[in-house]
Order: sequence, then C-alpha cells, then structure tokens
Amino acid sequence: MKTVALTSANDSELIVSFRNGNENAFNLLFSRHRQCLFAIIYNIVKDAETAEDLLQETMIKALDTIRSDRYNDEGKFLPWIARIARNMAIDFFRKQKRYPNMRIKEGSALYNTIELSEASIETTQIQSETFRQLKSYIHLLPENQKEVLMMRHYMKMSFQEIADITNVSINTALGRMRYALLNLRRAMEKNSVAAEYLAA
Repeated sequence: MKTVALTSANDSELIVSFRNGNENAFNLLFSRHRQCLFAIIYNIVKDAETAEDLLQETMIKALDTIRSDRYNDEGKFLPWIARIARNMAIDFFRKQKRYPNMRIKEGSALYNTIELSEASIETTQIQSETFRQLKSYIHLLPENQKEVLMMRHYMKMSFQEIADITNVSINTALGRMRYALLNLRRAMEKNSVAAEYLAA
C-alpha cells in the first residue's frame, strides 16, 4: 500500500500494512488517534509531561503487541489502544499511591448530578465542607465505580465510550455509575453532610 493510499486507509488496513513491513502505517495509525489518547491520559494524570511519557509507553506496548501477533483485529483498534492508555495512567497512580486531584465546584456536572442542598444559613461554609467530604467519599469508592464516575464527569465520556474502554457492557457501565452515586448518597447521609439526596 503506497503512502498516498495510506491516508485513506481504515485502521484495520493500516495494521495489515504495518504487519507487512510498512512502518509508516503504524506511525499514521498512532498519529490518527494521538490526540484522543493523550486526552485520556492527561485527564487522569493532570500533567502534560507525565501524559506524554505514558503516551509513548502506550505506543511501545501497542507496537510490541501487534508485532508479536498478539493483537486480534476486530475493527476496534481505538477502544483497544485506549484501554492500554487508560491502564498506563491508572498503573502510574497505583505506583505513586495517589489519585488525581478532583475539583468539585458549584455548577459542575457532578455537583448538579448529586443535587446538594443549599438550604442553610451558613450556605458557603456548609458547601465548602460538603465538597471536602464528597472528595473523600469518592476516594473510598470501589475502583470500578470510581473509574466510571471519573470518566463520566471529569473526562466527559459517553457511557458507550466508557464501556468500550473498560471492556464491559454498557449496562455494566451504567450500573457502576448508579452504584457509585448510591454509595456516595449513603455515605453523606450516614455522616449527616448537608445534602438532601443524591440522584441515582
């Protein structure tokens, strides 16, 4: 496949071309999805330099997998390599034993989803405490629930994208989101945080 033709080739065709010895095919394939992969990593690690390093590691791992014939092409290259990128970012935090900073502000998607009450004279003080408590409760969620919550509200992903990247059905992704919100509601109600309810 000539270089000119490569630009119009789909992902599967580029992989075939790469397996046939055309190194440019993989370069084009990776550059085609580079921005998306960088965004996935950056939205987790919140640091451009770290994200760039992890992006390169993602490329290397994808290359090795394809070269060793361990990649089974099902026409889903992007979800496959996106999972690699996401796992690279998650592994980074596991090694560092820390999590990305989560900013929860009035008017944010998550804030609106859980519909925190403002019916108090000390509204500002209570909201500040509520945000602090909410962040601590998010960190205590099971990993799969916390992951879906972050991907949905901080990475602005659709549930179909979350399902593809985490390799589960869309119903499972929706279920994890629902349980995450239910667990947050229970935690906040149990600890008498200023919240009337959390929307599931």
